[in-house]
Amino acid sequence: MTSIQQRAALQSQIWKIANDVRGAVDGWDFKQYVLGTLFYRFISENFAAYIEGGDDSIDYAVLSDVVITPEIRDDAIKTKGYFIYPSQLFARVVATANTNESLNTDLAAIFSSIENSALGYPSEQDIKGLFADFDTTNNKLGNTVKDKNTRLVKVLKGVAELDFGDFENSQIDLFGDAYEFLISNYAANAGKSGGEFFTPQHVSKLIAQLAMHKQAIVNKIYDLACGSGSLLLQAKKHFDQHLIQDGFWGQELNHTTYNLARMNMFLHNVNYDKFNIQLGDTLTDPHFANDKPFDAIVSNPPYSVKWIGGDDPTLINDDRFAPAGVLAPKSKADFAFVLHALNYLSSKGRAAIVCFPGIFYRGGAEQKIRQYLVDNNHVETVISLAPNLFYGTTIAVTILVLSKHKADTTTQFIDASALFKKETNNNVLLDEHIEQIMAVFDSKANVDHFARSVSHADIAANDYNLSVSSYVEAKDTREVVDIAQINAQLKTTVAKIDQLRKDIDAIVAEIEGEEQEA
Repeated sequence: MTSIQQRAALQSQIWKIANDVRGAVDGWDFKQYVLGTLFYRFISENFAAYIEGGDDSIDYAVLSDVVITPEIRDDAIKTKGYFIYPSQLFARVVATANTNESLNTDLAAIFSSIENSALGYPSEQDIKGLFADFDTTNNKLGNTVKDKNTRLVKVLKGVAELDFGDFENSQIDLFGDAYEFLISNYAANAGKSGGEFFTPQHVSKLIAQLAMHKQAIVNKIYDLACGSGSLLLQAKKHFDQHLIQDGFWGQELNHTTYNLARMNMFLHNVNYDKFNIQLGDTLTDPHFANDKPFDAIVSNPPYSVKWIGGDDPTLINDDRFAPAGVLAPKSKADFAFVLHALNYLSSKGRAAIVCFPGIFYRGGAEQKIRQYLVDNNHVETVISLAPNLFYGTTIAVTILVLSKHKADTTTQFIDASALFKKETNNNVLLDEHIEQIMAVFDSKANVDHFARSVSHADIAANDYNLSVSSYVEAKDTREVVDIAQINAQLKTTVAKIDQLRKDIDAIVAEIEGEEQEA
């Protein structure tokens, strides 16, 4: 099955499940049940495959729980990070779901058991709370146990009917595609801001390539506002895993998307010892200070959110913000995220960050921070993208590429605003568009109406404005007018009008003469 066929099948099946529970569960809440069930199915099948070890004579799903020895359980948790008994597997639960009158409470007990299996092991924090948003006892599923079970059966059966072989060999990012589809169909209608937690896969691909460009090996990759982990996993998808030695690191403030990010790691066969996703506020409670620097940083932090800023006098002495000599405005934390990323970046690495366009031309503290970044030669490239690429906003965002190893003192500006394909609800970047951007990013060539490298002296003379439109002249798409040709046409037209007037005057004179004779 091709990727296009798989994606179509996935979306069709999710829509079918949605129709089955429509009216009972709000679409925004519904997505948690679909994603949670996808995750439950995956870790069940993945764990069974691990236990079976490729031996076709073993079918873990039919075994009795009593045959599991403490040694088997202990070894599995040390390797996989969790344990699932045969009776707790997705396939076993689905097989009896229609007749199980305690389905919702059984599921709750299974999820609790899986999470608790990691207690006391190194994976404990990576497993803890993974199923917190998959609340099978919530009244949103129905007021009675029977109603809850009826809807749970529909979701379980719907996910069970997805046929992609095994998850690992799926041609698409199953979890990412499901999340993207649910976001695009429900976020706008539900009035939710879920789009801010997700970077579309086509944009993630570009950002990952920018951060990883020409790095044969990176120690680890980091996202300071990781959302559901899509940016981190694009790096895994597009580069051989051995290039990323120590794995995937991220911090996320929203508890729901923090859980999704950890699920996403398991769904992509990133073992618990190869990722470190932490919950918390990156700006005021940063993790990983002892784990930096990072060779690759990717991020799509929230745009222009409020933060404590100058109300906390200790922050100006924070080693992330002190070098700039000023804090980002309290009402606009954008540059606080940028400075955090720069501080965590290694001397050989790159950071690619999605930014709100306003930070590149506004005055005040933001101008001073831009001056610090330019004067210290940290801004490699600024890329303006097309509008309407992200869910929940139509703005044309900008990608800022930071580096600490630039060989020259110029900054590159790329106007990629014309590179997109129009789709039903959003614009998308095609692979050919990404290739165009990466080619000029690599060459640093000046291309009329597309890319230009500008000296720091010129940027300083322009008040450290870093807007792409200030340096890359937009192509004039107006129709070229031939003045000589128009003048000739006018001359001919005037002559025709003069002749017409003479003809009309003659006719009028002739009519008047006839009237006088009469």
